[in-house]
Amino acid sequence: MAVDEWGVRPLLLAVETDARRLGRTETELARSFAGSYRVRGEASVADARRQLEGAADRGERVALLLVDDRIPAQERDDLLALARTAHPEARRGLLVDWGAWADPDVARTILRGTAVGDLHSYVLRPWSEGDELFHRTIAEIVQDWSRADPRNKREVVVVADPHSGRAFEVSNLLQRNRIPYAFRDRSSPQGQDVLEAAQPDGDFEVVVWMPAIGAPVLVDPTDKDVLSAWGIPTELDGERAFDLLVIGAGPSGLAAAVYGASEGLSTLVVEREAIGGQAGTSALIRNYLGFSRGLSGSELAQRGYQQAWVFGAQFVLTREVESLENVEDHFRATISGQGTVTARAVVLACGVAYRRLGVPSVEAFTGKGVYYGASVSAAHALAGLSAAVTGGGNSAGQAVLQLARYCREVHLVVRGASLGETMSAYLVDAIAGEPVIMVHLASDVTGARGDGRLESLTLTSREDGSTTDLDVDGLFVMIGAEPHTDWLPEDVRRDERGFVLTGTDVAQDPAGPALHPHETSVPGLFAVGDVRAGSVKRVASAVGEGSVVVSEVHVHLSTPHG
Repeated sequence: MAVDEWGVRPLLLAVETDARRLGRTETELARSFAGSYRVRGEASVADARRQLEGAADRGERVALLLVDDRIPAQERDDLLALARTAHPEARRGLLVDWGAWADPDVARTILRGTAVGDLHSYVLRPWSEGDELFHRTIAEIVQDWSRADPRNKREVVVVADPHSGRAFEVSNLLQRNRIPYAFRDRSSPQGQDVLEAAQPDGDFEVVVWMPAIGAPVLVDPTDKDVLSAWGIPTELDGERAFDLLVIGAGPSGLAAAVYGASEGLSTLVVEREAIGGQAGTSALIRNYLGFSRGLSGSELAQRGYQQAWVFGAQFVLTREVESLENVEDHFRATISGQGTVTARAVVLACGVAYRRLGVPSVEAFTGKGVYYGASVSAAHALAGLSAAVTGGGNSAGQAVLQLARYCREVHLVVRGASLGETMSAYLVDAIAGEPVIMVHLASDVTGARGDGRLESLTLTSREDGSTTDLDVDGLFVMIGAEPHTDWLPEDVRRDERGFVLTGTDVAQDPAGPALHPHETSVPGLFAVGDVRAGSVKRVASAVGEGSVVVSEVHVHLSTPHG
């Protein structure tokens, strides 16, 4: 029988076969965390299994499992697999020695473990009393767990039916803006407790309660309502003239805002959805320089936002630039619901949008079980249900692995004949290792049915035309992206797909003055990130372009224009 989930301290479990090492690890864990967590050390895999199984039987939470890298591989893998299934939110780390980076076998173990989802990260063993690096590493991991486990008390709570499309959208908004939240099924005891405390008026589809900031209650709120209540700006505060206008708050736009504001340019950033762009939806970016344990897209975006804000950049979210005019020595932009602003230079960082399936019966369930984009932030709302993802790229691969942590079964629908054609090998291997994931190759989603919400999909084979029906509660569509640039002035040159041309691609006269690499056909208007033709669709390159473009902006602003 499950205990009151807030009445028992979550478990931090360390497993080391060497008694002295175990004693030091357990002591260091207790030194910083014993007040809020139950710290336990075990010297054998069998005893560790009993701890994990007992916690699962009692309904207790496990925050972290640390496993000795010297445990035989099969025993270690079996223990990690048990933790992954019995405690899907628990963080799993491999304990390694200082200097282990000289051992390629340890590196391969970490790489394979993180690739297949057995490990979240590695942890350097404490080597001295009061090892502060060890304490900081564990604190970061535990904080990450506390934000991910939906059972924890949260600063923001969303209460709705699990199948509510609007609840997914609100959860997605909160997740992408790095606002800590939890979802509660309105019919569950937890959901009823929240409703009793919040006491919303009238009928509702979604209630958002914010106990951490005075407990405002938002009934069926708009995105603007949610962000404004949390203190994220959605309106201009009076200033109308800027040195630099950045359109889009993805990685490239945030980088431009950080460097622009830090170098003395009055900077305004306008973002129509959420901070971070598509990168903000990535569950884990593993190859970003300097983050050996990886970091989430939303974490990267929030750090960039805070940097830019500290330097003085202004932000307006849930708004879009509707028109842009070049007027003498400046630009005039019209912002939805906010009127016009002027800027001496403009950086386009508005990214791309996901392509639609174009199947009418599927489109009818958009927001009611069918979702476009890589975010699966509402995955815990699908716990025990069935989900599908269509797409063959890395975002689709990451999505099915995230969903597999919660869902009864997950279907991956791929147009190609092989996953390896379009997806990184580490994701292909991880998907193959998940028993709840079923891959449907050479297939298209051609139909959808349901009574008010998605209940089933029809797949059609690209080889023989045969059809298959799948009972699913959610479909995530990730079939590529296209730029949103049709609002730009006609003299901004674009390629046949709508991506903005820059640099030598738009030079009218090869003998004339050279354009800056990121400058468009309109002087003073620059394009960076995914919206730019020829860009490398990687987070690191987007950040690089957003950083470099500011030096080009400075040159433009210091050059007389007649």
